[in-house]
Amino acid sequence: MPARPLAVALTGGVGAGKSEALRMFKALGAAILSSDEVVHDLLERDEEVRAKLENRFGSGVLSSEGGIDRAVLGRLVFKQSEGLGFLESVLHPRVIREQRLFREQLAASPDSPPICVIEVPLLYEVRGEGRFDKVVVITASVALRQARAGSRLDEREERLISDAEKVRRADFVFRNDGSLAELEAFVGDVWQQLLAQVDA
Repeated sequence: MPARPLAVALTGGVGAGKSEALRMFKALGAAILSSDEVVHDLLERDEEVRAKLENRFGSGVLSSEGGIDRAVLGRLVFKQSEGLGFLESVLHPRVIREQRLFREQLAASPDSPPICVIEVPLLYEVRGEGRFDKVVVITASVALRQARAGSRLDEREERLISDAEKVRRADFVFRNDGSLAELEAFVGDVWQQLLAQVDA
């Protein structure tokens, strides 16, 4: 059985530039997974998730297609800590399961890339860093993240671990206040360092 790919977590605040960095890692050859996309898929297609959320929040949380209306759900849960806690209790175990399956499938594949990068926005908040070999943190100023994220940068920030603490714990850190070229250069440098560890 081939060696499992080196597992890298990519995290940071809303609007920091994680999605751009993830695409850059993919362009270099990494297998990638976005936890946000896993969540979106669960809300749209997982019948058990839909049933649990409809039971908790009412039928108004359903979209016209029968999935979960994320905008409505967001307005409901971020007004009440109990609602957000319930949502996280439903989603987090399933997201972790999907991450594990993704890595197991890569490990079983004869032609998997040497590195996989998984975007995990709440990595430290859910104490998930122990599941990964390395952690990359992308940060940016609050003003810039606000400009990038708009209304998504809201009271959720109050519940998150500070950027300073994330930086302290990370293996690689980039402050993404500059150009895409600068972010790309950082990702390329990290990629080379990761490859060196794989080959060591």
